[in-house]
Amino acid sequence: MADQIAYTAQEIAPAVPGWLNKGDNAWQMTASTLVGIQSMPGLVILYASIVKKKWAVNSAFMALYAFAAVLICWVLLCYRMAFGDELLPFWGKGAPALSQNYLVGRANVPERVATEPLYPMATLVYFQFTFAAITLILLAGSVLGRMSIRAWMAFVPLWLIFSYTVGAYCFWGGGFLYRWGAINYSGGYVIHLSSGISGLTAAYWVGPRIKCDRERFIPNNVLLMLAGAGLVWMGWSGFNGGAPYAASIDSSIAVLNTNVSAATSILVWTCLDVVYFGKPSVIGAVQGMITGLACITPGAGLVQSWAAIIIGILAGSVPWASMMIIHKKCSWLQKVDDALGVFHTHAVAGLMGGLLTGLLAEPNLCRLILSKDTRGALYGGNGGVQLAKQIVAAFFVIAWNVTSTTLILLMIRLVIPLRMPDNLLEIGDDAVHGEEAYALWGDGEQFEQRNYGWHAVEVTSPTPYINGARGVTIDL
Repeated sequence: MADQIAYTAQEIAPAVPGWLNKGDNAWQMTASTLVGIQSMPGLVILYASIVKKKWAVNSAFMALYAFAAVLICWVLLCYRMAFGDELLPFWGKGAPALSQNYLVGRANVPERVATEPLYPMATLVYFQFTFAAITLILLAGSVLGRMSIRAWMAFVPLWLIFSYTVGAYCFWGGGFLYRWGAINYSGGYVIHLSSGISGLTAAYWVGPRIKCDRERFIPNNVLLMLAGAGLVWMGWSGFNGGAPYAASIDSSIAVLNTNVSAATSILVWTCLDVVYFGKPSVIGAVQGMITGLACITPGAGLVQSWAAIIIGILAGSVPWASMMIIHKKCSWLQKVDDALGVFHTHAVAGLMGGLLTGLLAEPNLCRLILSKDTRGALYGGNGGVQLAKQIVAAFFVIAWNVTSTTLILLMIRLVIPLRMPDNLLEIGDDAVHGEEAYALWGDGEQFEQRNYGWHAVEVTSPTPYINGARGVTIDL
C-alpha cells in the first residue's frame, strides 16, 4: 500500500518523488544559504571594513572572486573529486556535476550510512560548495594587502583542486581517514585547520606587507566590521546545523552548541583583554567569536552542551595566548605576515577543536550521525584510541596543506609575481583597481579655476563605467 501511494505521488507530482523529505530539503537549502551568506556578504563586508581604507576594495574583491571561481570549479570538476568514486585512498575521481540525471537523483553520501539524505543531489552539491568557498576566503585573510590579484586568481582553482578536495574526501567523502575512524563533524580539520595552515604558508611565500601597513593596519569601519561578523556568526547555524544532512535532533544540538561556544569564547577573550590590556577590544571580541565558532565545529553535534562551554573557554583563551603572547615572542611568526591572524583564529582553534572532540565526543550523540561506534577519551572504552586518531589526522592535514600550498605558489611564481610591487602597495585600491571604497565629497576630483568660477573636473579613471563617462566637467 505504501509503495502504491509513493508511486501515485510520483505520477501526480514527478518533482516530489517518494524518497524526498520536503522538510529536510528545505532545511538543507536554508543551511546552504546561511553558509553562503557567511561569505557573501559576511566575509566580504568583514574584510572590507577590518583593513585600512586603501585596501577595502581589494580585500572585498578577493573574497568575491573566490566565491564565484570556486562555484564554477566545483560543478565542473571538484565536487566529485571530494565526494565521488575513489581514485586514490585520499582522492576521488573528478567529473562534472552538471547533468540532469546526476542532480535530480537522490543524494548519496558515502561516509554516512546512518543518515542517508532525503533530498536530491543538487541540494548536496550546492551545500558542499559553500564550505569549499568559505575555506578559500578564510585563507585569503592571511595575504590581504599585498598579494597580486592575478596570482590570487590562479591560486584559487589550483588550491581547491589539489588541497581542499583531498581533505574533504579523506574525512567526508569516504576516504582513508573516515574509514580509519577519525572524526570531523563539520569544518574543523577540512576547513579551519586547512585554511589556517595554508594561509600561514601562503603568507610566507607571498611576503609581507609594506612597513607602514604592518605597523598600522587599523580598520576603516569598526561598525561595518561588526555587521560582517554578525552575518558570519548567524550563518554558522547553517554551517553546523546542516552537517547532519537532515532537520534532525543532532542538527538542533549542533546549532545550540555552536552559539554557546561562540558566546563563551567572546566573554573569555574580552575578559583577557581587560585584564591584560586594561580595556576591552571590539576587534578582540570578533576574534573571540571566530575562535569559539571554529573550535566547536569539529564536534558541534557530538558533544554535550556543558562541553560546548568548556570548548568555548579554551577557544577564548588558547588562541588569545597564541596571538597576543606566543606570537610576540616567536621571531619566526613575527617574520611571517599573517594579515588577519588566520593561523591563530582558525588553525589553532580548529586543531584544538578536533583534539577536544576526540576527548569529549559523547557516545549516544555520535550514534545519531556516525555509522561506527565512536566515543571520546572521557567516556572510556576505545576513547583513548579515538584521541590518538585525531592527532594523527591533524598531522596529515597539516603536512598536506603545507606541501600543496608551497608547490602551488612556487609554480604560480614562475609566471606571475606573488606580491604586488611596492609602488602599488603604497597607493592601494586606486592603483590596483582604479576604484576606492568611499567617495567622499571632493574625492577623485581635481579643481581648476576658470574665468567664471570654480569647476570640478573628473579625474580620468581606468574603469570606464564610473559616472558613465570620462573627463566630465561639472559647474559648481
